[in-house]
Amino acid sequence: MSDYDFDLFVIGAGSGGVRTSRIAAGYGARVAVAEDLYLGGTCVNVGCVPKKLFAYAAHFAEDMADAAGYGWDLEAPGFTWQRLRDSKTSEIQRLNGIYRTMLTGAGVTLIDGRARFVDSHRVAVGDKTYTAERIVIATGGWPFIPDFPGREHAISSNEVFYLDELPKRTLVVGGGYIAIEFASIFHGLGCESTLLYRGDLFLRGFDREVREHVAETLRNKGTDLRFDSDVARIDQQPDGGYRVTLKDDQVIETDLVLYATGRKPKLDGLGLENTRVQLDDKGFVGVDADYQTSDPAIYAIGDVTDTLQLTPVALAEGMALARRLFGPQDYVPVDYADIPTAVFCIPNIATLGLSEEQAREQGYKLKVFVSRFRPMRNILAGRDEQSLMKLIVDQVTDKILGIHLVGPEAGEMLQGLAVAVKAGATKAQFDATLGIHPTAAEEFVTMRMPVRVD
Repeated sequence: MSDYDFDLFVIGAGSGGVRTSRIAAGYGARVAVAEDLYLGGTCVNVGCVPKKLFAYAAHFAEDMADAAGYGWDLEAPGFTWQRLRDSKTSEIQRLNGIYRTMLTGAGVTLIDGRARFVDSHRVAVGDKTYTAERIVIATGGWPFIPDFPGREHAISSNEVFYLDELPKRTLVVGGGYIAIEFASIFHGLGCESTLLYRGDLFLRGFDREVREHVAETLRNKGTDLRFDSDVARIDQQPDGGYRVTLKDDQVIETDLVLYATGRKPKLDGLGLENTRVQLDDKGFVGVDADYQTSDPAIYAIGDVTDTLQLTPVALAEGMALARRLFGPQDYVPVDYADIPTAVFCIPNIATLGLSEEQAREQGYKLKVFVSRFRPMRNILAGRDEQSLMKLIVDQVTDKILGIHLVGPEAGEMLQGLAVAVKAGATKAQFDATLGIHPTAAEEFVTMRMPVRVD
């Protein structure tokens, strides 16, 4: 038993912090976790969970329209934003309670408040100071809105989940996951939706063919996509709306401006100056392969470090750190290769492994298989929207290097394929697997002719 109050003190009860705390406590460590906002962090409260609930809501407009082709006569549908918002909030509050019960049930001391470093082994929360042999920074990220005239009129993804009213006209600025998802959500809920991005095409880092397919699909749905554009200023109008002037002097009139232009580590007021922790050149907490900072007593995991900003990554890092410190017999390092991910726009995007461009840059000789087709449910609905499925295969080893798809339930489909790729699956093994008919997923085991071999 050490002379410290705790063996481990975790700052932040998001996905990574909660996992670290619970696993460490399970090995008998004396653990405390401090949180000043909400249990579960960004994902549970203002991220993946409420966002997907909103995405489900946005899907119903198409579902009800499609029902006519299947013989259903539905009365003119109505939508009540406040009911969706409040139902979502009730679910988040339920999850907060579950997280609290999980932590306390695991024997973790839960401290409500913002922790601040006094030194490498002491943190203050309010007027109390606690000592710990080791301290973990798991404070996550925070939305970033750049400075420009009228910045105060823009909101971030933190606020969008609690709007009093659903605006008629929306402008989303950004080109990543959150921007694409909310442009789709707003459109699905009946708003006039515009997406503005300063680059030539959104979803930088994704496969180019996927990006182009999604852009075409969203445009066909009626979302206004503006690329190579940026905001110069925002001015509020007498009617409460906003006049957004772009850098090329074009003007967009809207009722809401949502900025989804990235996130920064949430380090304000943490007291890092009282420790030996150093930040990297991007402003993230610098860590080594074991998540240890430049201060030997302090560790950091999740979005506060320069890692993949995904909830499962933070969870895996938290588990790995707790095991290495308190249960080394169970320690397995995090494997960052071939991490699947999804974008819950409408339709969904799911991607795994290398894009075609990345594979070529790494020197692979490729066989590229691509299939575009109209999903079966779209036929009687009279909807022309197509799905895209793509396999990137190494000519030399026949191994699957990348899987990319755009279509309904893409994330659900890719999860099982991710296991196969992690196990080293080859295209021949995909070909030898019988499909489930009729499904969209069977397309991945029936692609026979590559569209490109080079």
